[in-house]
Amino acid sequence: MTPTDDTPTPAQPSGAVPPAPAPAAATAPALGGLETSLEKIARELMIQQRADRRWRIFFRFVWLALAVAIAWAGLSERLTPSAPSKPHTALVEVRGEIAPDTEASAELLVSALRSAFEDQGAQAVVLRINSPGGSPVQAGIVNDEIRRLKLLHKKKVYAVVEEMCASGAYYIAVAADEIYVDKASLVGSIGVLMDGFGFSGLMEKLGIERRLLTAGENKGMLDPYSPQNPKQTAYAQAMIDQIHQQFITVVRQGRGKRLHETPETFSGLFWNGEEAVRLGLADKMGNLDYVAREVVKAEDVVDYTPRENVAERLAKRFGAAMGEGAVKAMRQVAPMR
Repeated sequence: MTPTDDTPTPAQPSGAVPPAPAPAAATAPALGGLETSLEKIARELMIQQRADRRWRIFFRFVWLALAVAIAWAGLSERLTPSAPSKPHTALVEVRGEIAPDTEASAELLVSALRSAFEDQGAQAVVLRINSPGGSPVQAGIVNDEIRRLKLLHKKKVYAVVEEMCASGAYYIAVAADEIYVDKASLVGSIGVLMDGFGFSGLMEKLGIERRLLTAGENKGMLDPYSPQNPKQTAYAQAMIDQIHQQFITVVRQGRGKRLHETPETFSGLFWNGEEAVRLGLADKMGNLDYVAREVVKAEDVVDYTPRENVAERLAKRFGAAMGEGAVKAMRQVAPMR
């Protein structure tokens, strides 16, 4: 005989649907995984927000410190009592390209020259030159200012050439009362140039068409991608010839009878210092120490050349470093895409 369960089955009403099994056991793992994911996301967001907040606070302190340093440097310069100026030779350096936004710009040189001339202790002003030239406009401004200051303050100006005094640099030098050179210095290059390139032949070979629209027939003058226009080329040549004549006039005014003109003097050639003296482009051999000691009779040399102060150097270097650090920090906190 097979054993049977004698437990009676409870009666169910007719048409009733059997109850569904409890879903708790099936959905528990899914809910647990969702809660864990949400917790991870919330935790990562909190970490990122804290990092962002720390970086913001850090940068605020950094910029505050920088601002305090700049203010302190500027204030200390103003509050430092200036001692009575003793007799000395005032020095202004003319270095590098003569152009706007350079160390040899007219703005900086004129400012330095005014300070040097106005100092009662300055017995004379020396321009120490090492420049290949540059803008005739910038050089002309400096030349005019030197001649004006000489008349106003009744002080001598001497130019001392180191490696090179060419083109626009010589334009400035001829405003001096005397020009001193080293025997191997390069002096001269009295001329004007306008340079560029022409690509029209290459474009034609490559089958490239230049499409240039202008309002005004000469607006595209000297365009490197278009063939040369003889009329426009002649106009440009006449313009630089006129600037060349202005340069020649300034040299003749500055050097006077000391200049021994030859057919090559204003041709754009340059000479060594020894030959420059022979041609009257310079006066004598000598360096800064010699001129201060033997000519000006004031051995102490005070440099009036504009320099970046400590605060400016700090701002530039620190600003560059902080910019790089900020980029790195942003990449770590929020990767760029």
